[in-house]
Amino acid sequence: MLQQNKELIEIIANCIDVPEPIYEFGSLQVAGQEEFADLRPYFPGKTYVGCDMREGTGVDLVMDVHSLDTESGSVGTVISIDTLEHVERFWTAVEEFHRVLRPDGLLVLTSVMKFGIHDHPHDFWRFTPDGFRSLTRNFATQLVLGVGEPGFPKVVAAVCFKGERSPETTEKLSKEFGVWKEKWDRKIVTRKSLMGKIKRAFGSS
Repeated sequence: MLQQNKELIEIIANCIDVPEPIYEFGSLQVAGQEEFADLRPYFPGKTYVGCDMREGTGVDLVMDVHSLDTESGSVGTVISIDTLEHVERFWTAVEEFHRVLRPDGLLVLTSVMKFGIHDHPHDFWRFTPDGFRSLTRNFATQLVLGVGEPGFPKVVAAVCFKGERSPETTEKLSKEFGVWKEKWDRKIVTRKSLMGKIKRAFGSS
């Protein structure tokens, strides 16, 4: 899990009353991220269910996102962080997320574009902001951003409401979402620039 995505979850938890139960799909905390990847502390007192295709740390239920063993309209919030690239039929997974969400449900979705192959256990796909907009087109409200270089973002994120939310809620979240993007745009581009200078310096020595 990337630090910027943890910060996105914190922003959402602080901005709105996140509906429960909260289901995180892709909750397995892989080796080296056992505590870092735990999102539960952001939602104290709320029902939180960690789901993954494999058993392990952070997993309460083993599920296949292609066919969720969850009743339609029974979930308040779906969180899927840096997971969709590992799902073979990602479009089916997003359809399932939409199905299980309540009418007032919330979807938080992130994945990568400019990122190396990372097998957990497989790595199938990369996404663009337009790809996320297409995937979430059945949601009443979509907030979709790419983070990093404008033409080649590192991260793509979507915060979507299944039903209509008040303009105040949407505006507040949109503003904070934008601040988060600007912060990480600067960090990612600055880091790239610094690495380029270091490479040029060593290459010329």
